[in-house]
Amino acid sequence: MHTFHIVKAVDNLIDRMDMCPWPSCAGTTGVRHYEADSRVQRAAPRPLYTAEERRRRDTSRWTLVQGILAPLQFAVFLVSLYLVLRYLATGEGLAIATASIVLKTAVLYTIMITGSLWERDVFGRYLFAPAFFWEDAVSMLVLALHTAYLLALLSGAVGTDGLIAIALAAYAAYVVNAGQFLLKFRAARLQHAASMAANSRGELLHR
Repeated sequence: MHTFHIVKAVDNLIDRMDMCPWPSCAGTTGVRHYEADSRVQRAAPRPLYTAEERRRRDTSRWTLVQGILAPLQFAVFLVSLYLVLRYLATGEGLAIATASIVLKTAVLYTIMITGSLWERDVFGRYLFAPAFFWEDAVSMLVLALHTAYLLALLSGAVGTDGLIAIALAAYAAYVVNAGQFLLKFRAARLQHAASMAANSRGELLHR
């Protein structure tokens, strides 16, 4: 499947997941005014992607990889969270819960490495491109917490309760980080659509 179709599929998935009735929660405040008022258009923030960056995104092989790994990681997270909560509730299934956390961490490392390669393709740097600075910053926290879990598990320096506490903290940070990316891509999609609509109206006016 061509990378462009993966990008469109991810955009559509984000669109369906955005169930909030208030535009501000998805970073869309001012979009209607942006369309109606040229002054807001001049004051609008820099788009997430320039035209060249969008072209590089659509042609990068890592876009396809990210499009596959992001929902895979979320699925692994949901299963692992269920297993961890089941252990906390029943005291059973510690081994499988532990294995699921290790698997979640492995997937996280994979998506972080390939995500850095994607960022290099699109923005020219491996991490902390201005468009994704805060998302990358929280990603580092997520990675640090998952790594702390692995080190604690391998060293045996922390008991079971401590390990579960680290895992839950890592998962909470992951949810925040996933929300950051979801809102960022949703806002960028709407901003791009508003820009395209404004350009189309401009072309009609000059005919």
